[in-house]
Amino acid sequence: MHITRRYFIATASAAAAFQALNLDSAAAQQPPLAPAGPPAKPESPPFSFDTVQSMAAQLATTAYQDQADPLPAELKKLDYDHYRDINYRHDRAMWIDSGLFRAEFFHRGFIYAGKVTVYTVENGAATPVSYVADNFDFGSNKFAQPLPADLGFAGFRLHFPLNTSKKYDEVIVFQGASYFRVLGRNQQYGLSARGLAINTAEPEGEEFPVFTHFWIVKPAPDDTAITVYALLDSKSTTGAYRFTVTPDATTTVDIDAVLYPRLDIKKPGFAPLTSMYLHGKPQNRPFADIRPEDHDSDGLQMLTGQGEWIWRQLLNPRQLRVSSFADQHPKGFGLFQRDRNFADYQDLVNIQEKRPSFWIEPQGDWGAGSVQLVEIPSDDDVNDNMVAYWVPETPVKADQPVRLAYRLNALLDSTEIPPSGRTAATWTGPVAAVDASRSPATSPELFEIDFTGYELDGIDETLPVLVHVTSSAGATSAMKTQKLPAGSWRASFIFTAANKNDAELRAFLSLYGKPLTETWTYRWSAN
Repeated sequence: MHITRRYFIATASAAAAFQALNLDSAAAQQPPLAPAGPPAKPESPPFSFDTVQSMAAQLATTAYQDQADPLPAELKKLDYDHYRDINYRHDRAMWIDSGLFRAEFFHRGFIYAGKVTVYTVENGAATPVSYVADNFDFGSNKFAQPLPADLGFAGFRLHFPLNTSKKYDEVIVFQGASYFRVLGRNQQYGLSARGLAINTAEPEGEEFPVFTHFWIVKPAPDDTAITVYALLDSKSTTGAYRFTVTPDATTTVDIDAVLYPRLDIKKPGFAPLTSMYLHGKPQNRPFADIRPEDHDSDGLQMLTGQGEWIWRQLLNPRQLRVSSFADQHPKGFGLFQRDRNFADYQDLVNIQEKRPSFWIEPQGDWGAGSVQLVEIPSDDDVNDNMVAYWVPETPVKADQPVRLAYRLNALLDSTEIPPSGRTAATWTGPVAAVDASRSPATSPELFEIDFTGYELDGIDETLPVLVHVTSSAGATSAMKTQKLPAGSWRASFIFTAANKNDAELRAFLSLYGKPLTETWTYRWSAN
């Protein structure tokens, strides 16, 4: 795994390991003794998702306690480079001699102070994975005292022969709070997913739930999918999670979760995704950077319950922006990386054209709510400054469990998302002749949007392809379309703001009343 400084900063959060959590007492029920003869030996039921749910429900009945396991000072004071120098020995990987999956573990240290407890599950029995210092290569690090035998881990990663039979590649990593990353074939790490977001971009500050315990089910030798269970804990809620990971060209993770809230949650964020966007198209903020673009995702994709495909280009704003897209029974949303050419980035190190897109497919009825997009100002690409998640309309109340299921897809590209023309680029700038009496905030602005794919390249330029434009404020005019030499179509219009308030713009192409493209959306701001 190529771990960047941004990865450490983005996933940093104190991980608390709580005490008084006994696997046997949480999961086992003692059978009655036989009336005669020697007493029957108590047996625990086989470990299952029900076991984790019982533990989460029991934990939720107690007050939250941040009981972080002490970290030796020598590990706590490690800087980024020295921590990165600690690696699990590949020849010590768990299950190295059996099957298609292997597991390796992350050492505690640096900002990863919290202790994560990991078990393996085989034949229904859960067995803790012991920390063994000799399983790690500490590189240039030297410690004055032996490390504690019960130090535990900061997380783990699973490997699979994804790209070639000669090498085991990472397919999923769990490290830091409830963060995890997923890879499909020919992909490089980029954006992250989380188990749960709480009060993101709220004035009182965000709460970061933590996965404190994991159970990895040992797969059979020929299994091509693996199951991981996790226990989540935070001030507001506990939770039981099941991840079913299937590596492929598009790796899928089927996620089942049950939350047991301790408190009312003001703004829960389900299926949260976090990514980095510094600059790209359109060039809304100038940076001294020889790279044409610098981002892990360039837009938010949605499929509404009514079947409308929506695209929102990401921007690095000058002020915090939170955009809400109301919906009922959502069919999908995600953060996408559409620019797939090396020329878009000119970056031989980060290989951003290979960063995956994450597409969330809700399972079951998620009801009414909204997809929220949070865009955080950033002056450096070490920060994950884009966040997207689903906020339910139904309040999450204390002592009322919430069940949630969805599939996460890690993909490079798909002609089915969306199965129509898509936005290729957005260009904005002042209209050539600007009325000098107008303020810059209300001067007319020209928008040009390039659409490509689907049927567009085969449509003759003489056919009446129309652009439909709406705005929540201000006025639009001079709408027109033009076919480009490459086969894509360009839509253009002029937007005139009525005042300095934000405005939501929407546009799509049609032919004879039939939509040809997704709906392009843009949040105009005077700032």
